[in-house]
Amino acid sequence: MTPTVKFGGGGLMMWGYFLGKGLGPLVKVDGKLNSLGYIQILEDHLLPLVEKNFNKRGYLYQDDNAPVHTAGVVQNWFSTNEINVLSNWPSQSPDLNPIEHLWSELERRIRRRSKNVTSINELESALQEEWSKITSDVLMKLIESMPRRIEAVIENNGWPTKY
Repeated sequence: MTPTVKFGGGGLMMWGYFLGKGLGPLVKVDGKLNSLGYIQILEDHLLPLVEKNFNKRGYLYQDDNAPVHTAGVVQNWFSTNEINVLSNWPSQSPDLNPIEHLWSELERRIRRRSKNVTSINELESALQEEWSKITSDVLMKLIESMPRRIEAVIENNGWPTKY
């Protein structure tokens, strides 16, 4: 049996990123995310990081190839802003996307909390609190696991792996 939290329903979508140096912000997405909303998030949160820390070199940005991420207007934005995007990798491949495992880590941390979340506002606060506690060791393990993940996907002919 799995306990559930009943607080009148609703949902909460968050956007975030990480790199070896640490976590980026965890951003609440209001409503359903479309390509223009995604571009606004990128402009507000990703672009300043890239300009400040990478001089537009030395990184690869990876998303999950969701349609909102691959829309022409988004691809044009990446090109115009010289964002180095990891391309030519399969969509819907959580084994090859370490952020998916970071979301799982965040969910585990929320479930382990002693006080159950009873509202959307409490959930957002709890997510922000737990996100801020994720250490660089966790992030580096995810990054360092990429060669093993790639090998496992190849060995499994693209089918799901233990990751």
